[in-house]
Amino acid sequence: MDAPIAVRGRGITKVFGDVVALDHIDVSMTQGQIHGLVGPNGAGKTTLLGLLLGLAVADEGSLEILGTAVGRTPAAPDGVSGFVDGPGLYPTLTAKQNLATLVALRPDDAPAMGVEEALAQVGLADAADAKVRGFSLGMRQRLGLAAALLTKPRLLVLDEPSNGLDPVGKKHVHGVLNRLAAEGVTVVMSSHRMDDLEALCSEVTILAAGRVVFSGPVSKLSDDSRELDYRLRASDPSAARAVAAATPGIRIVDGYDAPARPDTDVIVVRARVAAVDQLVARMVRDDIAVRELAPVVSALEAAFLALTEQEADR
Repeated sequence: MDAPIAVRGRGITKVFGDVVALDHIDVSMTQGQIHGLVGPNGAGKTTLLGLLLGLAVADEGSLEILGTAVGRTPAAPDGVSGFVDGPGLYPTLTAKQNLATLVALRPDDAPAMGVEEALAQVGLADAADAKVRGFSLGMRQRLGLAAALLTKPRLLVLDEPSNGLDPVGKKHVHGVLNRLAAEGVTVVMSSHRMDDLEALCSEVTILAAGRVVFSGPVSKLSDDSRELDYRLRASDPSAARAVAAATPGIRIVDGYDAPARPDTDVIVVRARVAAVDQLVARMVRDDIAVRELAPVVSALEAAFLALTEQEADR
């Protein structure tokens, strides 16, 4: 059976004056998945997030969220929470007071998570009584996530949630988002951090100039026929370089931060997957140990660059 759909949009168009922010786009987001939004600045990501949060409505098209059709009047859909353009916080209040204020504004029958629990979820329990004006950017992001969790949303919408996070904060946020998805919550997040998107997202939508250039599972972005650049480190760099130079379909690339030179242990090669497989086999045959072999640019980032460049050319 097909997985339930949390968000379904058809022909969504949003125009601001002379600017077409979204141009007849179709989107579909699966329940219980983390769905990433990717695109250059001005691609329409923030506009789409605003539509999901009920901050604006589409000029054309249809949008269904959690099984309910969205009307033509801006309103926060039931079961949806999150933030766009950064969380709105009261800087003169403490973290606990910020969340308590939001709880007080909720209807009595609305689902709610406790303030202390929400702070603990995002790793801010020790900062509960500190005023927000002293918070770093990453701490503000985590507090914004805690605020979004208060209503126990079924659809969580986040704009750059990893912005400003240190490794500890990133670990907390990633853990929260993975747990929510495992519990059936749909998470939609925009980010410029490809590593975060690849680590978290099972689905992704790539936007360019207000249009969808790809939408679907991240696994479908991998293309074995596309050339990628790979970092190669081996037990014998000189021998590895010679084998790479002699392998059909392999090109040695210079010009990176760690340039491929005979006196370094890093070689950057450009090739398709089949040629890389052949290179590894030849190195094993010649008793050269492969210590590192990884794309310089991830499959998601390579697809993003290729697809957005194609849209720009079109």
